Amino acid sequence: MQKILNYINGTYCDPHSDEWLDNYDPSKGEVYSRIANSNSEDVEKAYEAAKAAFPSWSNTTIEERSRIMLRIASLIEDNLDGLAEAEAKDNGKPLSLAKAMDIPRASSNFRFFAHAITQFNSEAYESVGLNSMNYTLRQPLGVVGCISPWNLPLYLLSWKIAPAIAAGNTVVAKPSEVTPMTAFLLGEICSEAGLPKGVLNIVHGTGPSAGQAIIAHPHIKAISFTGGTKTGEHIARTAAPMFKKLSLELGGKNPNLIFADCDYDKMLEVTVRSSFANQGQICLCGSRIFVERSIYEQFKTDFVAKVSALKVGDPFDEETNLGALVSKAHLEKVESYIKIAEDEGGKILFGGNRVKVDGHENGYYLQPTVIEVFDDQCRVNQEEIFGPVVTVMPFETEEQALQMANNVKYGLSSTLWTNDLNRTMRLSKELEAGIVWVNTWLNRDLRTPFGGMKDSGVGREGGFEALRFFTEAKNVCIEYE
Repeated sequence: MQKILNYINGTYCDPHSDEWLDNYDPSKGEVYSRIANSNSEDVEKAYEAAKAAFPSWSNTTIEERSRIMLRIASLIEDNLDGLAEAEAKDNGKPLSLAKAMDIPRASSNFRFFAHAITQFNSEAYESVGLNSMNYTLRQPLGVVGCISPWNLPLYLLSWKIAPAIAAGNTVVAKPSEVTPMTAFLLGEICSEAGLPKGVLNIVHGTGPSAGQAIIAHPHIKAISFTGGTKTGEHIARTAAPMFKKLSLELGGKNPNLIFADCDYDKMLEVTVRSSFANQGQICLCGSRIFVERSIYEQFKTDFVAKVSALKVGDPFDEETNLGALVSKAHLEKVESYIKIAEDEGGKILFGGNRVKVDGHENGYYLQPTVIEVFDDQCRVNQEEIFGPVVTVMPFETEEQALQMANNVKYGLSSTLWTNDLNRTMRLSKELEAGIVWVNTWLNRDLRTPFGGMKDSGVGREGGFEALRFFTEAKNVCIEYE
């Protein structure tokens, strides 16, 4: 059985403990590989490699860093099919989605930051009358920690690694132990691209062991984390007293506000996708759908008809729309929320049941589920489910829609469907979310800042925001005569 090894100092190695974790194929519910169960000694080994590589890498020219990163991007593209197949098997998502989104975006992340670092500049100020000049240095931090989640494995790992190494840092990274395969394969690609040994180190294992060792390490300067809010709270409690820089992209419970004056057909098509893409396992999915009363009944009918036509099945079947959920434990968590919804008086309009797929009877499949709720404060409207479950509820006025949209502890993204420019401007300003999409969803420009408000996180990633996070600003003031 294949072993997923740590990648430290440019080579693959077993964990210090020689202990291993089971890695499941969610589509079959079967163990298909073994994961290095790393601990603090492995993290220390990775840190020492990163520390040794930092002086040289931080002084490598921007042009050379960019060249190596562009090579990584090209190699990811060259290995699209193999990486997509690994992602689909490891995560349970449809192969078509991995080919269209996950792997191309991982390549784009490296390519974007390879170019962005060549345009990243600092400021200079002449103090007229004081005979002095101030300028800003932007210097890499040193060794940084990057911890990524299981829903978009290579996509989000590269989102962190790319700006970190572009800025001249060296990295100790930990992918989710639930979906480690493409991170494992990335090591070989980085070696082939000529990334110097120790610049990127990938340590596999659990959050309480390997992850905790990274965030608590006294000399790792910054933590970039994407994952659950509870884990983010723990990271902040550990790292903040150590004065580490923190970028935390956490949970979401995103509203989708649909007004009667929208482009109805486009809205309906996109809303199905924004509800159930990647089995609803995207932090940006619109899981709370609020619809203006005058079109509410029509929307329910049309939405359920489209959702019921989605095919749940083998991720490697070209006709599959929804694959398997990522794990048995996560499937059971999502099912528990469907039961909570029923207990709270919610009405299941469609779905709610497991799906048996021929040849994959032990896989973790669930119908896309639409629940009508009658109180925006019910648990399924307030707590992140992170699965193929959405709620629908009508609203009477713009003010009520805004109040319900904002009345959660999260503030990651929101979607607004309207052709009223004045309403667009009003609500875009008032919605408590780091991203507001108007008449679209998941339309991303990598130059823009990404992150959430409230319990959805701290800081922003993307574009120059990421390069600022992974650098330290230093002001230099020179007085002259």
